[in-house]
Amino acid sequence: MKDWDEDTLLLFNAQPSALPLLEELEEEIFTRFPETNRRVRKTQISYFHRYVFACVSLTRVKRKAELPKTWLTLTLGLPYPLESPRVAVKTEAYPGRWTTHFVLSSPEDLDGELLNWLEEAYAFSECK
Repeated sequence: MKDWDEDTLLLFNAQPSALPLLEELEEEIFTRFPETNRRVRKTQISYFHRYVFACVSLTRVKRKAELPKTWLTLTLGLPYPLESPRVAVKTEAYPGRWTTHFVLSSPEDLDGELLNWLEEAYAFSECK
């Protein structure tokens, strides 16, 4: 397992079982977009090049009873409202920018469909 920095460990203190999933997600992000920067804040980790395209947090975007035992929230910025049963919550942050939240609970969630949306979010952030 990865040797995490203190801020990441503090952020995931309430759910350390999600760290392996975070590690797999970050591997995908940094492999696809090697110029990506990572910033850990009190409530989330942001991934950006010019602008933020994805965030990871433990923000509860579903009722507690609907959440799996181990999970994390992936947030993507997209130019349209994504219609998918995988979307937990979506909001139009401002005209033409949709904040879309997904609950990830296993490596299987990091499939081609989700990674395509991640690539769309990255491309969208680069066009600002």
